[in-house]
Amino acid sequence: MTEFSPAELEAGRLLFARPWDFIKGCVRISDLPPADRTEIAFAGRSNVGKSSLINALTGRVNLARTSNTPGRTQELNIFEANDAPLRIVDMPGYGFAKAPKKTVETWTKLIHSYLKGRPNLRRVFVLIDGRHGPKPADETVMNELDGAAVSYQIVITKSDKPKASELEKVIERTQKIVSKHGAAHPELIITSSEKKDGIDHLRAVIAQLLVT
Repeated sequence: MTEFSPAELEAGRLLFARPWDFIKGCVRISDLPPADRTEIAFAGRSNVGKSSLINALTGRVNLARTSNTPGRTQELNIFEANDAPLRIVDMPGYGFAKAPKKTVETWTKLIHSYLKGRPNLRRVFVLIDGRHGPKPADETVMNELDGAAVSYQIVITKSDKPKASELEKVIERTQKIVSKHGAAHPELIITSSEKKDGIDHLRAVIAQLLVT
């Protein structure tokens, strides 16, 4: 894992110490804000912990709504801080979702349009559940990101839940899969939103995207 200097870690902390707010949910590409700042997006299977991770990053308890019901996020949810050069996009979960088929198809089309057509999208963070590892739906999304030439990086979530030996197997298997994907950043980021493990590192990674 990349070692960040104290100054780089501080830059990440300051970026997310701002008062972040939910701006709106977008159901069409035309609803998106102007492409006037760097965007990062969070993608992952339903119930992988995207909302919890965004809350941990921003230090807000309920900025992104969390739910035990897979598929609750049905829009591109936009988060901004007034003076931040960064916008966060929380994407609808893919894979299993308790929603009508027509609704899932609409989300899927929205996600694909966003990934392929957003000029200021700098990186997609693809979240993988540390208890289960990559699923076929994750690899499908990775293939699509490769095809769209969108840079992405894998974030392992819920790393506090499995035993250390089980987590190590998940990390090893995920790393092997990542090595086969051209648009994937080679480094995995291991996190726990509950324990705050890896959150400082992820903040620093995101802050680096604004200066490189």
